[in-house]
Amino acid sequence: MTRPAVDVADILRALGTRFLDRYEKSFDFQQLQAFRAIQRCRTAALGGHIDACPRCGYQAAISYNSCRNRHCPKCQAQARTRWLAAQQRDLLATGYFHVVFTVPHELNVLALDNQRLFYGLLFDASAQTLLEVAADPKHLGAEIGLISILHTWGQNLLLHPHIHCAIPAGGLSPDHTRWVHPRYPFFLPVKVLSRVFRGKVCAGLRRLYRHKQLRCAGPASLLADPKHFHRLLRRLHRQDWVVYAKPAFGGPMQVHRYLGRYTHRIAISNHRLLAFDGEHVTFRWKDYAHGGKQRKMMLSGTEFLRRFFLHVLPKGFVRIRHFGFLSNRFRASQLPICRQCLAMSTPEKQTTPNARESPSTWHCPRCGASMVVMRRFTAMEISRCSYFDSS
Repeated sequence: MTRPAVDVADILRALGTRFLDRYEKSFDFQQLQAFRAIQRCRTAALGGHIDACPRCGYQAAISYNSCRNRHCPKCQAQARTRWLAAQQRDLLATGYFHVVFTVPHELNVLALDNQRLFYGLLFDASAQTLLEVAADPKHLGAEIGLISILHTWGQNLLLHPHIHCAIPAGGLSPDHTRWVHPRYPFFLPVKVLSRVFRGKVCAGLRRLYRHKQLRCAGPASLLADPKHFHRLLRRLHRQDWVVYAKPAFGGPMQVHRYLGRYTHRIAISNHRLLAFDGEHVTFRWKDYAHGGKQRKMMLSGTEFLRRFFLHVLPKGFVRIRHFGFLSNRFRASQLPICRQCLAMSTPEKQTTPNARESPSTWHCPRCGASMVVMRRFTAMEISRCSYFDSS
């Protein structure tokens, strides 16, 4: 893959001071931490290391360390690779469906100040909707499993919370003796999913509001008045909420590639950035309102950064979750039954190497062997050592 023309870190380094002067008071600790990490990623400020080839002795120039922040556009590839390797053994020999749950944009003001509660509610409401509708004999009559992935952005970087779900095509019968295949081309009727999901989200918001757990400040300050809050929910409850489903796609290998496109994503990849002139950022985006047409958008650098940092999640918030027979509680006991019902062979147990044992992600340009770290340097060592000035 070619090197992007510009990356988010370049914009931060150029406009970071100006941006913080304007927005730092509204930043929380996690946003500020992500800001500092991305700004310093792969620079001398984080230290570095030198890689060498154990076979032919080739020695590379110093590489500066990555920040490993999960919101950094440069630091997701290795995390994605490790996660996909861990999930591969749990994939079933059947097709998979892709279902997306979206909430009305009027609720975005609540999401901004209640990230942990609001996004947690989206996970629970979407998962329980799928599990309950699938368990209904009128629709499937089976116990299902699913992987849920939170995305909080639209292509234009504005707030657009939605949940992507990857679901094996079918589920276990209630007595766990057979695999039940779906009767609908889109797995479950989306109108039913939409109504159930809408009811669960609205009921969850009412419960949080009643217990005074929702923060209604800033753009959401009007909702601090119970009359306005309940009027909003009544109006939204009369609308059709968007639940999107695709027909089943491929088997284990196809779903593995599919998950790689959706997991460990951040608001925008560096490869969508086209230009930065010191003041304005231009990037590619898909206009889904007009058939997914590719367009270009230009924003001021500070507005681009404001939108980017809307999508920093709270500390420890898990944005990829498993439910049903894929959940941690049931995976060990029910996945073997699923494989048996699908006539799958039991996968061989694989050991996952730790970080120190893992081979390098790049290879010697001379002989092709995996490179290994020969020496590590702290930021202070780099600043004091003249070796790096000459290398």
